[in-house]
Amino acid sequence: MNATNTTELMNTLGLQAKAASALMARASAATKIAALRGLAALLRENVQALQVENAKDLERARANGLSEPMVDRLKLTPRVIETCAQGCEQLAAMPDIIGDITGMKQMPSGIRVGQMRVPIGVFGMVYESRPNVTIEAASLSIKSGNAAILRGGSEAIESNRALAALVQRALTDAGLPADAVQLVPTTDRAAVGQLITMPQYVDVIIPRGGKGLIERISAEAKVPVIKHLDGNCHTYVDDPCDIALAVKVTDNAKTQKYSPCNATESLLVARGVAGEFLPKIGAIFAAKGVEMRCCPESLPILRASVRPEPVEGLTGTSTGSARTVQLIPATEQDWSEEYLAPVISIKVVAGVDEAIAHINHYSSHHTDAIMTTNHVHAQRFLREVDSASVMVNASTRFADGFEFGLGAEIGISTDKFHARGPVGVEGLTSLKYVVLGEGEVRG
Repeated sequence: MNATNTTELMNTLGLQAKAASALMARASAATKIAALRGLAALLRENVQALQVENAKDLERARANGLSEPMVDRLKLTPRVIETCAQGCEQLAAMPDIIGDITGMKQMPSGIRVGQMRVPIGVFGMVYESRPNVTIEAASLSIKSGNAAILRGGSEAIESNRALAALVQRALTDAGLPADAVQLVPTTDRAAVGQLITMPQYVDVIIPRGGKGLIERISAEAKVPVIKHLDGNCHTYVDDPCDIALAVKVTDNAKTQKYSPCNATESLLVARGVAGEFLPKIGAIFAAKGVEMRCCPESLPILRASVRPEPVEGLTGTSTGSARTVQLIPATEQDWSEEYLAPVISIKVVAGVDEAIAHINHYSSHHTDAIMTTNHVHAQRFLREVDSASVMVNASTRFADGFEFGLGAEIGISTDKFHARGPVGVEGLTSLKYVVLGEGEVRG
């Protein structure tokens, strides 16, 4: 597609989205619920058809040498589709916050002043790999009364087209405009450049993908951006803690799934429990094929207690061939790394003070957790760790809109304005002041 055609295409999508956003803003709660429930039903009815289209993307991805973690993100399994359907139903069951008026106050002049919750208008979504994001974005757009222009990655184009078609069916079946959710039909990169520079049509851009994508969009966008650059998440094992609980949660935080941005990438362990905790978690990591990049203090403890053996077909390897799990010295870069693979950095720290300082210095401010039985340490960690989600005695893998009860998420923002953490319906709305009077005039 040449530059002129791309510009015309994006202008058309923008005009259609702007027109649809006005209709979505005044749609009733019942109509939006019908669309969401209809979409859930369509997803369940079309599992096999969706997997046929998804298989085309997976075959092309492997042929192009895409890494296994990236291929994993592409998969539309029945479980993934069911989670999407449940997310739609969860959103449908939630109260409709559009039009809510809060903080109404009577002023000395006689007027009453409050704030009303309203849709943002049109948001543009640029994302890579995960086709389920198409449904998450669409369902949140419907619930929040917005219009959306979605531009998925070229690696998931067949899956995204099939999903977007179901979304538009659900919208029209409910009496809503099909143009309320539009998928950019081209994989031309120029379309992204157009989308992020159309303030006349688009009110906010939400990038979701690799650091390079998000940095490019943040630098070039002419509309506000809700973003996170990466997910270097930490689990800190405190002294004192319940060792068995800490082992269970840390294992889950790292190995339940390697590719998401909320998987733990760095493990901090208080010196007072390192001798007991590290051999236990090290044995689990070794059995599961997790490479451990260790500080000078943790390395000898793990080497003395863990005997890595060759592991076949490790998740995260490109070939699936056997290799010996590594215990190696960490470099400075490891403390900032988002691996998205069976690799973890491990550091022994003096205690909660050093853990908080380390996290605030190296973290991507996404999600960080403390394992502790000390209430004061837990409260300090919650107050002082400067991240979008902070947890006590829970896996970082819970940092997710669905798990937080938001129905779905448009992304996880590490910004501080205007949304932070998992961005659900409320993050896709704004507030405007409303004034109620009875003929008052200003003197």
